[in-house]
Amino acid sequence: MPVKIDLITGFLGAGKTTFLLRYARFLLAQGQKLGILVYDHGAMNVDLPLLNGLRGENCELETLAGGCGPDCHRRRFRTRLIAMAMCGYDRVVIEPSGVFDMDEFFDTLQEAPLDRQYELGSVIAVVDAKTDGNFSPEEDFFLASQTACAGIVLLSKVQTAAPEDIDRTVRHLLRAQQAIGARQTAEDGLLIKNWDDLTPADFAALMNCGCHTPDYVKTIAGAGTAFQSLSFLDLPLEGSALLEKTARLFSDPRPLTTRRLSAYRSMRGRLRSSASCRITRGYSPRVSCRTPSAKIRWQSGVTITGCASFFSAVSINILRLSLKDVHGSVC
Repeated sequence: MPVKIDLITGFLGAGKTTFLLRYARFLLAQGQKLGILVYDHGAMNVDLPLLNGLRGENCELETLAGGCGPDCHRRRFRTRLIAMAMCGYDRVVIEPSGVFDMDEFFDTLQEAPLDRQYELGSVIAVVDAKTDGNFSPEEDFFLASQTACAGIVLLSKVQTAAPEDIDRTVRHLLRAQQAIGARQTAEDGLLIKNWDDLTPADFAALMNCGCHTPDYVKTIAGAGTAFQSLSFLDLPLEGSALLEKTARLFSDPRPLTTRRLSAYRSMRGRLRSSASCRITRGYSPRVSCRTPSAKIRWQSGVTITGCASFFSAVSINILRLSLKDVHGSVC
């Protein structure tokens, strides 16, 4: 019997991983055996540690990191799906990068033997309810194509958004979809609800929402040329050099929405500790840390407003555990 396969899309910081946690818990409560594949364009995956609590007899996590060319990445994606189809899962759930080309998903599933191994389940697009709409044409293309293919467009952070914020977000979605000629529009499957109030019936609707394969005009952005990750893989840095580069990264005055940094410390070739920081302006920092001994102190619950010194302080405090023989990945 083919394995159901779901896709959860959305921009970086929209809330994909937070939703995936809730969605996976619902599926596990239904007795399903899950395989979760999380992948990113960066050389290290920042979100995977946040999902570790799902690991168990009925749930396994897989990761697919970037750091290679797009053709290599697609081959690795296909190979990983073939392997996961033979693991006895009832459902495979994929959380890709925020700048994900929908054609990669649909085209890959049409190739043998994946066309026999998998059955399309649900495509769920997560969109920040306070999207400001100040997007480039490339960003608008990814937003429009992801939401047009979704069975349900799920707005996140609704509880902190004013009605005018939600209205502006929906209107922006419609404009972006109309710009690429998509017949399926956001209004056809829009779920606007505080996630704390989502009921089992809501999750059942998400699980069974299906997807759309609409016709739309694919711009050059969809060919993978609009966004690139600059990664330094296996780059050894002394602690002082890492702290200096971290401060520069988070103090950069350019108006970037999100900044991410991951680093790990190795000893005799084995991973000893790791830390990552993802900061989106307007939201509290997301931090993950795995270390057998060190405790990381940082300011929690602080809303980022663009303060460069705070960016630097948070990132440096997080990464002080890596004082020697540090390898870093910046994306």
